[in-house]
Amino acid sequence: MFRKKKPGFIISKSSFDAVLFDLDGVVTKTAKVHAASWKKLFDEYLKKSAALQGGSFKPFDSKNDYRKYVDGRPRYEGIKNFLASRGIALPYGTPDDPSDKETICGLGNRKNIFLHEYLEKNGVETYELSIKLIYKLKAAGIKTAIVSSSKNCAVVLKAAKIYDLFDVKVDGVDSLNLNLKGKPAPDIFLEAAQRLGVTPARAIVVEDAIAGVQAGRQGNFGCVIGVDRIGQSASLKASGAEIVVGNLSQISVDNRLNERKESGGILPSALEAMDEIRQLMAGKPIFVFLDYDGTLTPIVERPELAVLSDDARETVSALAAYCQVAVISGRDLQDVQNLVGIDNIFYAGSHGFDIAGPRGQHIKSQQGLDFLPVLSIAEQALRNRLHAIAGVLVERKKFSIAVHYRRVAEQEAEAVETAVDQVLADHNRLRKGHGKKVYELQPKIDWHKGKALLWLLEHLGLRQPDVLPLYIGDDTTDEDAFNVLIDWGVGILVRHAGATDNLPLTAARYVLEDPGEVMDFLRSLISILKGGT
Repeated sequence: MFRKKKPGFIISKSSFDAVLFDLDGVVTKTAKVHAASWKKLFDEYLKKSAALQGGSFKPFDSKNDYRKYVDGRPRYEGIKNFLASRGIALPYGTPDDPSDKETICGLGNRKNIFLHEYLEKNGVETYELSIKLIYKLKAAGIKTAIVSSSKNCAVVLKAAKIYDLFDVKVDGVDSLNLNLKGKPAPDIFLEAAQRLGVTPARAIVVEDAIAGVQAGRQGNFGCVIGVDRIGQSASLKASGAEIVVGNLSQISVDNRLNERKESGGILPSALEAMDEIRQLMAGKPIFVFLDYDGTLTPIVERPELAVLSDDARETVSALAAYCQVAVISGRDLQDVQNLVGIDNIFYAGSHGFDIAGPRGQHIKSQQGLDFLPVLSIAEQALRNRLHAIAGVLVERKKFSIAVHYRRVAEQEAEAVETAVDQVLADHNRLRKGHGKKVYELQPKIDWHKGKALLWLLEHLGLRQPDVLPLYIGDDTTDEDAFNVLIDWGVGILVRHAGATDNLPLTAARYVLEDPGEVMDFLRSLISILKGGT
């Protein structure tokens, strides 16, 4: 549902599945950075041109010219628009033009240098209220995407330390690779919706630029929200914004989890909350779902090094004597079955695309079988593109392809993602998933760990309010499972002790620090189920 409520508005998952955010001016305070870079570029060029031709110098207006000709548009298109307004026509050139060449592309590349110099020196700020809204949306199970015409989107996200905040990123690099038209055409937003697996009618566009609002309206999105930071409310409404706000504190999320999040995202330890969990379990059968890598085993550099300890195997096996247990992993089904080696539990491999029951129970599900040929073609294309990058590992699974870059030099990491995106551009039936130092190419269907969890409960007749499901996982791929359990079960995030980053955005209710604490928690569950203290 999306309903008006003074003084703002409320978004609910009942009516919307995703929110697509523009970057500059909506999430990050880069509008002034871009405006300053544009002014430096154009003023230098216009002064030089006036001196050569004997004309008068009229400087670039950082407010009016920026908003009218370049804001929200692809870089080269913005240059062409502004120069045309001054009666200047330059050759287009090519994206490889040097920055001192007087072509549209050459000027664009010079502007990019100015932008990078500024970011390197000053970094970039975010709009705190926008980040808060994104947290709440994610916690409510509403997907998010960052959508930008800028080819510097990834650089800005990293400078702002929010690179992994969004489910999907579509930017100027993608537009070039996929030959997408720039705003005000809706192509870039439609691509983001497709990657998220949502229809435009079930998605919201949030934009501060006229061209971006026009793009959202042309794409027939369910709602277009204009963010007015410079006094252009009337223009945003005239361009198609259904709602215009001064900042995103005026947008609320209908989410019962919000009160828990208002504490600043600090979640209690599951071990310290055992009394509370015991009360949640009282009188209910439980079903425990476990991720494998990083949850049952420590994080390692190579997948084959993640070996389950005998103690962990014995603990999971002991738990399975008292309740239903399933391991849901990104690994192939056969791989995770062999690694865990416990017969009387359920397994879901390939992020839930491949499910099997315990020995003697004929429960099996396979999603996406018709994607196998395209996965094989994409795998070979990835190997061809990535073979020269040291440390990269392409791991083919039955229903996905994992590209591990944990051992890749930092300066080569961007080249890995570029190669992945180029292969995706050639295979639009696949989508890109993210994990800890890994990209995954998966079938582009609405299926994930959360759906696998619900499928198992449904087929066992346990999708009932008197059953308590618990899910323990450590990665972004586990958030889908945490989200489906927000109002029903218990999600527990394995945070990893000693991590230097902040607690990641999560819909989990509790945290554990490492696989050792996971084992302690499972042993506590066994004690409760046995009737102990």
